[in-house]
Amino acid sequence: MLVLVRHAMPVHGPETPARDWVLGPEGREAARELCARLPAGARLVASTEPKAIATIEPLGPVITDRRFDEIERVEAYDGDFRTRRRAYVDGVDHDDWEPREDVVRRFAAGVAEHVAAADGRPVIVASHGMAATLWLTATIGLEQPAAFWEDLRFPDAWVVGTGAVERLG
Repeated sequence: MLVLVRHAMPVHGPETPARDWVLGPEGREAARELCARLPAGARLVASTEPKAIATIEPLGPVITDRRFDEIERVEAYDGDFRTRRRAYVDGVDHDDWEPREDVVRRFAAGVAEHVAAADGRPVIVASHGMAATLWLTATIGLEQPAAFWEDLRFPDAWVVGTGAVERLG
């Protein structure tokens, strides 16, 4: 079983780069509630970003893997970021944004390695909305990647099966 987790809502602002955002009290509580629904005994893997690590940390020690980091991009904090992100996951290229095929390649390599290392145990990967959406689109063929991305919650968990993905409880 593979479960993709989108991190809980971090404390954020323009003075701190997005990759350094941490969970505040509400985010930590939401993460604890999510973790109560996740499978026990899983291999826990997260991006190297603090918000992703902290989201699944209530379950135990977390392995970090840069391949699950959010996409590399140059993005203004106060711009129309949602429209640009939605367009990106839907196939629009932006200058200074990591090519989608590179994101898919690194994410897929990380999933393959950790599923193999789990030796049949569940694998929980805590990552980010755009990176996970791109990988799912390439892997199972999401018909509407932008709509999927927009529907993601903070936090959220999805069970990935052969050709399908289903929100966990």
